[in-house]
Amino acid sequence: MEKTNYQKIRSHLLSGLTERQKEVILRRFGLESFKRRETLESIGKDFDVCRERVRQIQQASLQKIKLRAKNYSKIFESFTKYLKSFGGLRREDVLLEALGGEKWQNDIYFLLALKESFQRLNESDDFYPLWTINQDSCVLAKKTINSLCAKLKEEKKPLLLKDLNSFLPLKRKTLFSYLEVSKKINKNQEDLYGLSDWPEINPRGVKDRAYLAFKKTGKPLHFIEVANLIEGGHPQTVHNELIKDSRFVLVGRGMYALSEWGYYPGHVKDIISKVLQESEYPLAKEEILSKVLKQRLVKQNTVILNLSNKKYFIRDSEGRYRIREI
Repeated sequence: MEKTNYQKIRSHLLSGLTERQKEVILRRFGLESFKRRETLESIGKDFDVCRERVRQIQQASLQKIKLRAKNYSKIFESFTKYLKSFGGLRREDVLLEALGGEKWQNDIYFLLALKESFQRLNESDDFYPLWTINQDSCVLAKKTINSLCAKLKEEKKPLLLKDLNSFLPLKRKTLFSYLEVSKKINKNQEDLYGLSDWPEINPRGVKDRAYLAFKKTGKPLHFIEVANLIEGGHPQTVHNELIKDSRFVLVGRGMYALSEWGYYPGHVKDIISKVLQESEYPLAKEEILSKVLKQRLVKQNTVILNLSNKKYFIRDSEGRYRIREI
């Protein structure tokens, strides 16, 4: 396909057209000096005719072109073989670049449009624009994506292509093509696949980038550390965003952790209260210190000072603490 002279093929296919027919085709498919594909309306305005008239000219032109296109069966066979190797379909922008490189993408689009065996599907809620040789491939792609979405929700984490492939009896290139056309599943810079609305896959703004920094390090971080880890992160902006997002918990002076790691929101007093609420019996000071210090990066004296507040906590005769009943 790299050695194919698409310019020569195009010239031959258009040689039987009138000047107006040729211009309509060139503009509709973005060929030669026309670098982008134009609408029927825009061409009609220049010709001072209606949209329907341009469509009629296009249809008559394509009928002539398709007769000449029979001479290029080997090229169409190579296109078919390529699509079959990817499960019968391919995302449009990827397909055009793969077959036509930078220079001949519009010529590839033009040739694909000449054969009924190649079908173009417009962009939808589920898929990007794509070309297929078999509608059944699209049905299978949709079922596959829905199945993988359910699996990803179950796993609750992004996965490598080989891990996704282990769940389904599909060739690797086929699965890759199905994922490529899907809007529901996407790939991040680490080649991990996940749901498109996951921050690990499609981070949006400072908060999501901060979330990824925590996930990557796996430990509490100071907001200045977070700012240094994310691109374009300003310390005060990061601090403000962390405070407002429930995914992050302030666990010390400027130190944050992820709530999904089991950290509770609130002040030290609130953490002591939660520890005592979750216990079936009063707790000794050492037990409380151990549990609270797992939640907060503070000094022991800070915990003891809060624990000694008789407005909230009572110490019994055995030196154990419970919450004061209101």
